[in-house]
Amino acid sequence: MAYTSRPAHFAPAVAVSYPAGFSLGVLLLRLMLGIIMVAHGTQKLFGWFDGPGLDGTAKGFEAWGYPVPKAMAVIAGLSEALGGAGLFLGLLTPLAAAAVLGTMVNALGVTWEGGFLLPRGVEFTLLVAVSAAALALTGPGRYAADAYLPVVRHHRLSYGITAIALALVVGAVFLLIRD
Repeated sequence: MAYTSRPAHFAPAVAVSYPAGFSLGVLLLRLMLGIIMVAHGTQKLFGWFDGPGLDGTAKGFEAWGYPVPKAMAVIAGLSEALGGAGLFLGLLTPLAAAAVLGTMVNALGVTWEGGFLLPRGVEFTLLVAVSAAALALTGPGRYAADAYLPVVRHHRLSYGITAIALALVVGAVFLLIRD
C-alpha cells in the first residue's frame, strides 16, 4: 500500500470571485480615470489636446519652485500618462495608482490655496487622488490585465497600502525639494 502525503503548506488554488457589479463598477472607474490621466500626461509631454507641452509645463514647475523644471515636467507627464495607461488596462494596478496619486499629491500641494471649488480649486485633483487610492486598495476587478499576471493575479490589500504609502512618501519628497 502506497501512502503519499501533501506538504502541510499545500493549499488548492482559490479563484478570486468578484460580484459582477463590483467588477463592472471598478472597470468603469479604471477606464475613465485612465483616459483622463493619459490625456493629462500627453498634454504635458507632447502638447496634445491643447496642452502646454514640455516647455510650457516646465515653466509651471519653475514658477512653483521645483528644481530642474524640465525634468519635473517629464516625470509628471510620464507618471500621469503611464499611470493612466496602467489603470485603463488594469496592468500593475497598485503601481499605476501610486503614479497617479503621487502626482496628485504634488498638484494638491501647489494649488491648495486656490480654494476648494473650480476654477482655481482642488476638488477635481482631490477626486482623482482619492479615486487612485481607492483603486490601489480594491484592485482592478475581474476585467483587467492583472488577472493574467502571476504575482498580482490575486490582489492583496497589502499591495494597495504599500502603493499608497509609496505615493505619499515620493509625493512629499518632491514637495519638500521645492524652493
